Amino acid sequence: MQLLKSSCQFLKPAKLALAIAGLLTLNAPVFAETVDVPQMEQGIQIGDLAPGRAIVWSRADRPARMMLEYAYNPQFKDAVSVRGPHALAETDFTARQDLTGLPDGKDVYVKVWFEDLTNTRGKSEPVIGHFHTIGKRDDIRFVWGGDTAGQGWGINESFGGMKIYEAMRQVQPQFFIQSGDNVYSDGPIPESKLAENGQVWTNVVTPEVSKVAETLDEFRGRYKYNLLDENVRRFNAEVPQIWQWDDHEVVNNWSDSKDLNADPRYTEKNIPTLIARATKAFLEYAPLRPHDAEESERIYRKISYGKLLDVFVLDMRSYRGPNTANLQAQENAETAFLGAKQLAWLQDELKHSKATWKVISADMPIGLNIGDGNTAQGQARWEAVANGNDGPAAGRELEMARLLSFIKHEQINNLVWLTADVHYAAAHYYDPTKAASKDFAPFWEFVAGPLNAGSFGPNSTDGTFGPQVVFSKAPPAGQANLSPYAGLQFFGEVNIDKKSRAMTVDFKDIDGAVVFSKTLAAEAEREREQDHQDRDHD
Repeated sequence: MQLLKSSCQFLKPAKLALAIAGLLTLNAPVFAETVDVPQMEQGIQIGDLAPGRAIVWSRADRPARMMLEYAYNPQFKDAVSVRGPHALAETDFTARQDLTGLPDGKDVYVKVWFEDLTNTRGKSEPVIGHFHTIGKRDDIRFVWGGDTAGQGWGINESFGGMKIYEAMRQVQPQFFIQSGDNVYSDGPIPESKLAENGQVWTNVVTPEVSKVAETLDEFRGRYKYNLLDENVRRFNAEVPQIWQWDDHEVVNNWSDSKDLNADPRYTEKNIPTLIARATKAFLEYAPLRPHDAEESERIYRKISYGKLLDVFVLDMRSYRGPNTANLQAQENAETAFLGAKQLAWLQDELKHSKATWKVISADMPIGLNIGDGNTAQGQARWEAVANGNDGPAAGRELEMARLLSFIKHEQINNLVWLTADVHYAAAHYYDPTKAASKDFAPFWEFVAGPLNAGSFGPNSTDGTFGPQVVFSKAPPAGQANLSPYAGLQFFGEVNIDKKSRAMTVDFKDIDGAVVFSKTLAAEAEREREQDHQDRDHD
């Protein structure tokens, strides 16, 4: 009976009852025949919605084949059947199918189930989802944010779970940008945790989140943990997602030069080993469209939404140099942040984009000072682009200065940066007239989050690119790591009007209330288009 208790302690009551019944009636063949079919406990996810296509992701609990139907009505009349891929142990029984040939401007209903790989082909109960493909006559609405289940603030069912996901679902976005820190592999989640004002935060827990993630199964367990939340699963079944990553998918403030020798929580000290395991888990659980064999683990990509919007998804982790004092006078391997190949790709895609709005989805802000302790020489060490010196570009700022100068001289208009990472909401206007490095056009950066993690901030700004803090909402002075009880959880919502082409950016709180709003008018593209035509003619 003790074995029964330990085996079932992490199950919800309904599943616990079923598990107990199964264990107590192992010799009852009728029961085995009725329940021994694949289970889909993680639900489904829809990802990388693009013109004519979308990824559908799910997971079985055993070797099985993914099966799908999709239709343009909830009755599934005239449904198209798709035989999906096998879900095997090598991918933790995850599977994804790219639906192609989807018409624009349609509601798409999907039904997903798994068939086991026995001769009986036992079928799971299906999970149904629904999403909308963006049409030429549609306005665009999407949401973004980051930072989920961080600092030990996990799924508190008495609080309503990760209820900001329900607030996001209620605005009926066409897609969601997950801006990084999808999970906190380096942050254990305890059964309970003392919050502000003497309140106690009580978490759902699993064995995999009880310690820092080191093994492949522990990294996988972080993603499965988030999918225990009903709000998250309901959101996933209705809102296509665009995933990128930041540091906590692996370990805090990581590059491939991270040193864990002084961290007693880790028995695995080899950072390349941890990166390999974390990358595999991320790519298994992210509903993203895999890149080709040229770079199979590539995360950066562009997703287009017709003439109104292109989204450029960056990877500020995989190609960066080490965190240093960030004061180098010349670019070198240490100052790389996006890296040469990704930077060249971004410049080329921006130059040839014909969309009115170009959204750069970045996992870290540009002008906020984000520290990473001190160097061996006692200098401040920096985690992001900024280096805290307010002077002309140095260190990683050199790469960013090159990019911003390129954008200016190519006359690339209507460019907005969206990000997360710092666990508070902020709107920054980058003004070259107030900057130390002035060769760029003004632009906006909007910072959302956290979705379900500790609230921090605000960070100080670095004057190199002249960021002006137009809005910020963070914990009061002297307070940090506030729980979701404090209400300082934020997501961003973007609306682009088809007729006027104006973009409105709202910050909303955990209950969906607007705390800030900014409308940006679209600048004319005619001058730039004519300039490019003249160059092509020459």
